[in-house]
Amino acid sequence: MTATIAPTAPATPAATVTPLKVTQGRVLRSEFTKFRSLRSTMWTLLTAVVLMIGLGAVFSAVTASQYHTFSAADRATFNPVGISLAGIGFAVVAFGVLGVLVMSGEYSTGMIRSSLTAVPRRMPVLWAKLAVFAGTVFVVSLIASFASFFIGQALLSSHHVGVSITAPGALRSVIGAALYVTVAGMLGVALGALLRNTAAGIATFAGVFFVLPPIAGLLPASVSDHLTQYLPSNAGGVLYGGAMGVHNPLSPWTGFALLCAYAVVLIGAGAWRLRRSDA
Repeated sequence: MTATIAPTAPATPAATVTPLKVTQGRVLRSEFTKFRSLRSTMWTLLTAVVLMIGLGAVFSAVTASQYHTFSAADRATFNPVGISLAGIGFAVVAFGVLGVLVMSGEYSTGMIRSSLTAVPRRMPVLWAKLAVFAGTVFVVSLIASFASFFIGQALLSSHHVGVSITAPGALRSVIGAALYVTVAGMLGVALGALLRNTAAGIATFAGVFFVLPPIAGLLPASVSDHLTQYLPSNAGGVLYGGAMGVHNPLSPWTGFALLCAYAVVLIGAGAWRLRRSDA
C-alpha cells in the first residue's frame, strides 16, 4: 500500500517592509504629539492665559476707578492699550517656563536618548520643537491678547478712557504682545537645549527678564539710560507698550528685531551643543 502525498504549495515570499524615512514633517508630527499629550503643557498654557486676561482686567478696573485722581502729567502719558495688556509682563513667566520644559524635560526623564536615536541627525528635533512651541504659543497668546484688550477697554470705557482697536498703535500692540511672548518663550527653549537642566534654565530666564532690568535701573543714570532699552524684556516690550520706565526706548519694530536677534544667537548656541555633545 502506497501513501499519497499531496503536492506542497509553493511558499509565498515574505512581504518586505520598507522602513519609513525620517523627514522633518514626521519629526514635527511626533513632537506635536509629545507636546500636546503632556498635562504640564495644558496647565502652563492655561496659567498664561489666566494671567494675561485676568491681570489685564484687574489693572484696567483699578485704573478706571482711580483715573480721576491722576495728575495732568499722568493723564498725558496714560496708555489705555498698555494697561489692558499689563498681564503680558506676568504671563511671559509661564511661557518661558514652558519653553525651558520643552527641551529640559526630555533630558530629565532620559527620553532625549530615544528621540535622538530615532532622529540621529539631531537638528530636526530642535527645529520641530521650536516650530511646535512657537505655533501653539502664538495662536493661544494672540487669542488671549485680543480678549485682554477688549475686556480691558470695556472696563476703561465705563469711565470714558478706553479706545477702540482702530486707535493708532492698538492693533500693533495686541499682535505685538503675542509676538513678544512667543519669541521670549523660544528663548526658554534655547536655554533648555543649552543648559539641559530645568532649574538652571528657569532661573536664567527669570534672571534675564525680571532681575536684570531693576539691577540696571540702579546703575548711574549715565549708564542705565543707555543700557536698559537693550535688555530683552524692554526691547521686546516696546512692541506692545510694556517697556515702562525706559528713558530712551527703541522703536517698536527695532526692539522686536533685537529680541529676535537674541533668540537667534541663543538658539544657535543650543543647536551647537545639541549637535556636539552627548545626550
